[in-house]
Amino acid sequence: MNSIIKILYINWPLQILILVTALFGFLMLYSVSGGNWEPWTKPQINRFSISFLLVFLMSVISISLWRKISPFSYILGLALLIAVYFFGDTGMGAKRWLDLKVIRLQPSEAFKISLVMTLAYYYHKLPLSKVSHPFYVLLPLLLILIPAIIVFRQPDLGTALVIVMIGIFVMFIAGVHFGYFLFGGISFFALLFILFQSRGTEWQLLKDYHFRRIDTFLNPTADPLGSGYHITQSKIALGSGGLFGRGYMQGSQSQLNFLPEKHTDFIFTTLAEEFGFFGTIGLLVIYSLIVIFCIFSALATTDRYSRLLITGLCMTFFTYFSINIAMVMGLLPVVGIPLPLVSYGGSSMIVIMLSFGLIQSAHVHKNNRF
Repeated sequence: MNSIIKILYINWPLQILILVTALFGFLMLYSVSGGNWEPWTKPQINRFSISFLLVFLMSVISISLWRKISPFSYILGLALLIAVYFFGDTGMGAKRWLDLKVIRLQPSEAFKISLVMTLAYYYHKLPLSKVSHPFYVLLPLLLILIPAIIVFRQPDLGTALVIVMIGIFVMFIAGVHFGYFLFGGISFFALLFILFQSRGTEWQLLKDYHFRRIDTFLNPTADPLGSGYHITQSKIALGSGGLFGRGYMQGSQSQLNFLPEKHTDFIFTTLAEEFGFFGTIGLLVIYSLIVIFCIFSALATTDRYSRLLITGLCMTFFTYFSINIAMVMGLLPVVGIPLPLVSYGGSSMIVIMLSFGLIQSAHVHKNNRF
């Protein structure tokens, strides 16, 4: 009975927005499947249905329990990242997946939740007077950099950078002195300079394909049929949609298979081609509302752990869709970041929905309501 009462207190506007966003995804997957439920639409609906129910289940579990298991989630996540090296499946030149029979999991995706939970737990326990002390700044940095380096070695530069971004954001929200971030920004640009200087040397710090992606980002027309093919076709699809789009399932780039990865990383371009500028704005408005409702939920709680957890997971969600959209528009190099709740994929769907489950739990139990 108590669980039923708790469900009444979940953030219903947020839950409805999640459902509407997923419906966008089902429509687009059905379109790129050529009007068929297989191979992408039906599995995605099944995954979302289970995950959607999981959000309700997680919401009724006390936030204090999630807080207690936060450090253990980090240990488990780190163990899974290490396990990838020994038991991982290789795909597209990288070893990133673990075959758990029930699901093919990408541990680097799931670790983003573990990192936010652990940093929120750390700063919840740490007195405010010690937040900016050098020693207590070093520990969270290690918690961020160790998994980031492991993921980078898979190799997965994009996800490694996202892990760092999310971790640094939580540190910023926790109240770490701005001077540390200023020093970090200067160090970051110095590192970029060193990375580019290392190209072609014996001590080259990035893989050749990383540099090729950067070259393609800076000048995609240099090799429009090779390394620049993805972004060239993406821009064609984006531009051909106009204001109102070509119509549902009428996009030439996606329906005639000119657009690569149309069901995953580049599904936003399919949306733009078929529904035009106003269709993409509609999706962006929904994404923005999800972020806004999460922020309101964070501001409404006085519990430090809950506030950091909600804002950190909200930042994770924001990072997903902002990087994906910027990538397909040619504003960032192409990296394997899916469009949340819209792109096809098991790991990303589960991770996003687990995040919302934790956010709903924090919302339901805010200010010791239960």
